[in-house]
Amino acid sequence: MLCARSDSPALWREDRLPAWLLGMTRALSDGTYIFPSSGAKAQGRPAEQQPWNYKERNIFMNINEAKEEVKNAVRAYLEKDEAGQYEIPIERQRPILLMGPPGIGKTAIMEQIAHELSINLVSYTITHHTRQSAIGLPKISEKKYGGKTYSVTEYTMSEIIGAVYDQIEKSGIQEGILFLDEINCVSETLAPTMLQFLQYKTFGSHRIPDGFIIVTAGNPPQYNKSVRDFDIVTLDRVRQINIEEDFDAWKDYAYKAGVHGSIMAYLEIKKDNFYSIKTDVDGRTFVTARGWEDLSRVIKVHEKLGMPINENLTAQYLQNKEIARDFATYYELYQRYNELYKIPDILEGRFPEDKRAIREGSFDEKLSIIGLLTDKLMDEFRSYSRQQAVQKILFETIKEFGRFSETEETERVDSIQWFKDRMGIMEYRLQEEKEAGLLDREEERARTTAVNSLKDCINYMATAAGAEPDLKGAFILAKNWFTKKENIRQENIRVTGNHLTNSFEFLEQTFGDSESLSGSQEMVIFITELSNAYHSLKFVRDTGNDAYYKYNKLLLLNDRKQELMELAKELVF
Repeated sequence: MLCARSDSPALWREDRLPAWLLGMTRALSDGTYIFPSSGAKAQGRPAEQQPWNYKERNIFMNINEAKEEVKNAVRAYLEKDEAGQYEIPIERQRPILLMGPPGIGKTAIMEQIAHELSINLVSYTITHHTRQSAIGLPKISEKKYGGKTYSVTEYTMSEIIGAVYDQIEKSGIQEGILFLDEINCVSETLAPTMLQFLQYKTFGSHRIPDGFIIVTAGNPPQYNKSVRDFDIVTLDRVRQINIEEDFDAWKDYAYKAGVHGSIMAYLEIKKDNFYSIKTDVDGRTFVTARGWEDLSRVIKVHEKLGMPINENLTAQYLQNKEIARDFATYYELYQRYNELYKIPDILEGRFPEDKRAIREGSFDEKLSIIGLLTDKLMDEFRSYSRQQAVQKILFETIKEFGRFSETEETERVDSIQWFKDRMGIMEYRLQEEKEAGLLDREEERARTTAVNSLKDCINYMATAAGAEPDLKGAFILAKNWFTKKENIRQENIRVTGNHLTNSFEFLEQTFGDSESLSGSQEMVIFITELSNAYHSLKFVRDTGNDAYYKYNKLLLLNDRKQELMELAKELVF
C-alpha cells in the first residue's frame, strides 16, 4: 500500500514524482493523479489543507423551504405529551443553525414564524456583544464549604438571558424563539462562550428558560472574512440548514410585502441581478434581497412626495454601480410604459387600438406590461385583504355592543361612552402587544385603522341621533354605519373583479394563441404570477372570478398535455 505524509504536499507534484511512481499513476485534466488500483485521487496538498467548497458539500434550500423546516422544528420541540412534558427532551432539542448569504431574509422568517405560531421572539446580533454582556459580570459571593467560608466568583445574569425573561413578562407567553444572528463571526474572546451556549444552552451559569428554542444564523466564509469554523463536536449538536438565494422563492414574500412593481418586473427580466456579491480589483460589490426591499419602500415614498428616483438613489441601496444604473434606467422605461399603454384604461376595459405593435414588441416590453398590470392588481388585492381585516374587527365590536344593548337593564347607559371605552381597551391592547413584538405590520395596521374607524362611528351616531340615543337606537345607528362601510367594500370588490377580468381579456385579445390550450406564453406568465401570490389567491378564493378559473383550468390542462406528450415520447423512443 502506498502512503503519503500529510505534511509533505510537494510529494505529489509532477516534477517531484520519481520515475517509478509516475509510471504507476494516470494524469487527470486538473493536474492531479490517480492510482489505478484504488481510484484514489492524489492532490497537490494534504486533505486538511484543501479549499473547502461550501456549495459542493451541502444540501441547499430556498428561504421558503428553510422557513418551513424551522417552523416544523419549533412545533416539534414545543409539542408536549399527556403529562405536560416535552416530547423531545430539552437536552435533545438541537439548536438550529441557518447558514446562508447575507440579506436573503433569515431574520424576516424568524419574525414570520413567531407570529404564525403566536410565540415570543428575542433577536440579537451576537457580534454586538462582548463576553461580559453575553455571560454577565463577575461578582464576589461568600459560600461555606466544610464549615469554612470562602469567597467565590459568580456572574450576574447574561443580558441576553435577561432579555428572554423580560419578553416573557411583557407578553405573558412562556414559549418562544431566541434568535442569534452572525453566530460564526463572534470575537475570539466570545467564541468559547458561544460554543458552550450551542452545546449546553447556557450563558455562563445561566440557562435559557425551558420553552425557548435556539435558532442561530451565520454567513458562509466566502461572504465574511470574520467567519470562524465550528468544530465537529459543535456541529454534531446542531441542526444545520443551508440556504441559498432564490428569486422565485423571494417573489412569494415580495408580492405579499408589496415590493414595488418596477422591481418585480425588472428582476423578472434580469433574474441574475437579484442577488450578487463579487470581489475584484476594484473592491467588493453587492446586491441583496434586503437592498431591493428597502429600495422599494423608499421608491414608494419618493413617488408619493414627487421626489426624483434616479441612479443617485438606487446606488445607495444597490452596491453595484452597473446594476444600480441599469435599474434606474429601467425604472424610467417602466414609467413610460405605464403612460404609453394607459394601464388604468386597460383595467377599465378600454384597450389600446394598436395591439399589433404590442404583440410585435420585445419580450422585455411584454414582461413590463404584464408587470404593470400585475402591480396594479396586486395593490387592489392587498387593499381587499386590509379592508376585510378591518371590517372583521368592526363587525365583532358592533356585535358585542348589540349583545350588551339586549342584556343591559337600564336604558340610560351612555352608548357613546361605551364605544369610547371599547376604543380605549383596543388601543391599550394594541400598544401592549406592539411593545411585546406580537404584531406584524399588517395586523398592526388593521387594528389601528379599526380604532380610527370607530371614531367615525361615534361621530355618525352623535350626528344622526341629534341627541343621546338609547341603547337599542344606538345599536341600529351603529349597524347602519357598518352597512354603509360594507357596501363601499363590496363595490370595491366588484371593481377589482372587473379589473381582473379585463386584464385577462386584454391579454387574450393582444397575445391570444389558438394553438395552445392555455393561450399565449404571456397569458401563462400572467396567470402563474397570480397563482403564486398570497393576496391574489385570497381574493379569488373569497370572491371568485370566472376568467381566472377559465384560464387556470386551461393552464392545468396544458401542463397535463405536456406531461402526456413527454410520456408518449419516452414510450416511442
